[in-house]
Amino acid sequence: MISFNYETQFILENESAFEDWISRIIVSEGFEEGEINYVFCDDAYLHKINMEYLNHDTLTDIISFDYTVGNLLQGDIFVSVERVTDNAKDFKVSFDEELKRVLSHGVLHYCGYKDKSPDDEAIMRKKEDEKIKMFHVEHK
Repeated sequence: MISFNYETQFILENESAFEDWISRIIVSEGFEEGEINYVFCDDAYLHKINMEYLNHDTLTDIISFDYTVGNLLQGDIFVSVERVTDNAKDFKVSFDEELKRVLSHGVLHYCGYKDKSPDDEAIMRKKEDEKIKMFHVEHK
């Protein structure tokens, strides 16, 4: 089950379309959908989590806590709407596209994709692009 939670004024429009898309991402990677919670928040909220749990004194767009057991993907994915907004401007893409990139990024980590090395990051970007296209194909 995929759920969306809000610690900010932002509300995701058409949650069911996003839920269906994320479910299809999971299946397309050969996994089963467990309980995945997306939490939309602001920079301050996510910075506090970054400091408290990861000891990182930086702003970030996403932090994911992976509770996957075997083939069953589970976890909590925190998304800073402020970072997504700023990154969309920096990367010259729409907020919607950047949001899809971040939402897919979190679940792709659960599927085993990394992004620490340049090679891993290139693979992750390719997978994000592939998954974003899945949203467009199914929901025109």
